[in-house]
This record gives sequence, C-alpha cells and structure tokens, in this order.
Amino acid sequence: MRSIGWLRVPLLLTYAFLYIPIAVVVVMSFNASKMPFNWTGLSLKWYGALFHDDVIREGFTNTMIVAVGATVIATILGTLLAIGLSRYTKSAILQAYALTPAIVPDLALAIGLLVMFSFVGMTVGLHSVLLAHVVFGLAFVAAVVTARIGQVDPSLEEASQDLGASAWSTFFRITVPTLLPAIVAGALLVFTLSLDEFVIAFFTDGPSTPTLPIVIYSMVRFGVTPEINALAAILLLVSFTVVIAAQRMTRPRDLT
Repeated sequence: MRSIGWLRVPLLLTYAFLYIPIAVVVVMSFNASKMPFNWTGLSLKWYGALFHDDVIREGFTNTMIVAVGATVIATILGTLLAIGLSRYTKSAILQAYALTPAIVPDLALAIGLLVMFSFVGMTVGLHSVLLAHVVFGLAFVAAVVTARIGQVDPSLEEASQDLGASAWSTFFRITVPTLLPAIVAGALLVFTLSLDEFVIAFFTDGPSTPTLPIVIYSMVRFGVTPEINALAAILLLVSFTVVIAAQRMTRPRDLT
C-alpha cells in the first residue's frame, strides 16, 4: 500500500461509491418512520411486516422454488459437463461454448431464451424461469469445477481402477469427494445468482408467478418503502454470506 501512494485515494473513493448506498439501505431498514429519510428511531417492525405481505411471500416462495431447483439441476449438469470437457474431450472450442452463458449479457440471453420458448410453443412460468436459470447456472458450475479439476492428480483415479474399483465406484469415492469443495462452491454461486436475478426472469416468467426481484421492481416504481429496505437488507445478507462461503471453498488447497 505504501508503494502505490496516491492510488489509495481513488481506491477508497471507489469502495465508498459501491458500499455507501448499500449501507444507507441497511441502516434505513431499521428506521421507525415510514418516510425513507426521516429518521425517528430504531425499529424492527418493517422486518416483521414482510412476513404479513402476501405478495412478498408469494414472490419469495417462487424465488426459492426456482433457486433451489436451478441449483440442484445446474450443479449436476455443470459438474458432469466439467468432467467431460476436462477428461474426455479437451476441446477449447467446446469449453468456450459451454461457458458462453456466463459471459453473454443477461438481456441477450433473456431474449434468446424467450424466442426459443416461443418457437417450441412452451408457455412461460416458473418452469421456464427454472430452465433459464439452469442454462446460465451450469456454466458457472462448470467453470468452478473445471478450475478444480486442473489441480487434481489424475493418478488418484487410475490407482483406484488399478486396485479393482469400477468406474462408478471410482467416480463416487474418488472423483466426487475430490471435487466436492468446487461443486458446493458452484452450487452456492448458482443459488445466490438465481436468488436475485431479474432480467432473465422478467423476460421468461409469466404474470401469475412473479419471482421476488420482479415483485420488488413492481413495488419500487411507486417509491422505496421501509419494507423494501428491510427486504433488500435480508437479500444482501444472504448474498454476501453465500458468496463468501463460495470463495472460501474455492480457495486453493494442497491436494497431495
């Protein structure tokens, strides 16, 4: 830090620009007043009000259905995809295509998925949002697991097979436990991304099954209320917790 000197100033300004608005939202979620910036004292009543709002409860339920379902499916498919690309195909082109959903802009991916659903005659709803989240989610899982596979000694699996273990036994007793930190980290990333994803859900969801981000969007159009601040604080806490857990699980470890 001493060597970069004055570069600390724009660094601190960048952090302030990113995190001060978040801090304001969290602090105002404890404001007893209904006015967003009229502080009248500490209160937890807005957190309690969230559980009595039928629209928010429905949106939260829909979001959890999509997030949990997308996490399970994307984790399984993404792990198998990573193993296949790393151990059996080794094609740079196929790896690039497999990771494309993670880098394509959400708007382009959302429009493409909506066009595909319309082309095959599929109705939109939670099932279409689930499929859409699986598409971009498995790319993140594949990327995390692929990075882990590069650190694993393939001789471990070869030794297992030389000792008489079947391919399935080697997969579940050697491959999966070795890759488990990356698999769990990828699952956590998919869950937190699906939890607050808006653009793709907005294009691929139906009017009768809104997810929580869509519910929040419909509410903030008329102004930010204390309930929205409380809900945003909860989502921030969940997102930060999951991301930090994922980063810790993907920390390089000695595999010998």
